[in-house]
Amino acid sequence: MPQSSTRSLLFVFLLMLVAAPVLAQQGGERPPQPVTVVTLEARDITLTAALPGRVAASGVAEVRPQVSGIVIERLFDEGKPVKKGAALYQIDAATYEASKAAAEAGLAQAEAQLRAAQREEERQQELRDRNVSSQQVLDDAIAARDVAQAAVKVAEAQVLASSIDLERTTIRAPIAGTVGLSQTTQGALVTSGQANALTVIRQLDPVYVDVTQSASEILKWRRSGQQVAEEEGAEVFLRLADGETYEHSGILAAAEPHVNEQTGVIVLRLEFPNPDEFLLPGMYVQVEMPQAVVQGAILAPQEGVTRDRRGRPVAMVVNAENVVETRELTVQRDQGADWVVTGGLSAGDRIIVEGLQKVSPGMVVAPEERALAMNAAASAD
Repeated sequence: MPQSSTRSLLFVFLLMLVAAPVLAQQGGERPPQPVTVVTLEARDITLTAALPGRVAASGVAEVRPQVSGIVIERLFDEGKPVKKGAALYQIDAATYEASKAAAEAGLAQAEAQLRAAQREEERQQELRDRNVSSQQVLDDAIAARDVAQAAVKVAEAQVLASSIDLERTTIRAPIAGTVGLSQTTQGALVTSGQANALTVIRQLDPVYVDVTQSASEILKWRRSGQQVAEEEGAEVFLRLADGETYEHSGILAAAEPHVNEQTGVIVLRLEFPNPDEFLLPGMYVQVEMPQAVVQGAILAPQEGVTRDRRGRPVAMVVNAENVVETRELTVQRDQGADWVVTGGLSAGDRIIVEGLQKVSPGMVVAPEERALAMNAAASAD
């Protein structure tokens, strides 16, 4: 065979090898691109906002002495619950016992003087009735009796005051709660009404969380015609500093009836049960505060919403013919892992949440619901 013919056959053979894959691809249709979708539903939702705050005791009592003296004994265990009226400290009572004894003696003396004055008044009255004594003498006797009666009342008040002071040498809990650390020791001198508290009692069940809410946010919901959920008794939830949700829900107990002029916020007081005393005063928390109830809301997964070149939120939707469409959205706000969409999507739309980078408008795709896709992946594992 001539050399030129051999070269021609070799060239044709190589050309067929190169063209075969291209011809094979042109002869068949490309399979639809698989994507994961979520079918949207309309439902009524309560919008919430995460508001930071700190836990506060529902009752706080700083324990201070009401009489002066030397502390001779501490009568409580630090950090333990105490009942109202429980003895906390004992102050040396010797001086106050002596004062009470002196007051009682003074009362006895005043009562004796009153009895003498009464007898004298009766005697002068009898003499006056017989015209033996003058009216002036009788008037003086009556006045002396009145003075003696007043002296008895003064003495009784002194006995009462000394009894109160003596009783106050035992310092008692003004409220029930959990008592803190003692700030004084045995042998220390304490004074009546001193600035430093001996200890502090806190009521930890329930506890309060005070948060602030912008007045402009509340006005926005009211103007939109949506039902504002910030009413007394509304259920709220607490998120701890470690991200976990507190097991007990709380309620909106009260709202400050005015707006702070400097900050433009309203103070809201929330109440949470704390039977195990898990929440402690000063602990940082976040409150999931209900804002408004939106009826027929569309929640779009955040992973299915992107931004176009102009920064507008858009989503890829699969229509009834499994063709991809682009929708421009009106987003109200975020709600957990979703966007609250008020325009651009409706119930029944299938939004693409996985495979967005591989599709474009007009493409035919093979949609699969996310729940089914997750189950299939779990079965494969």
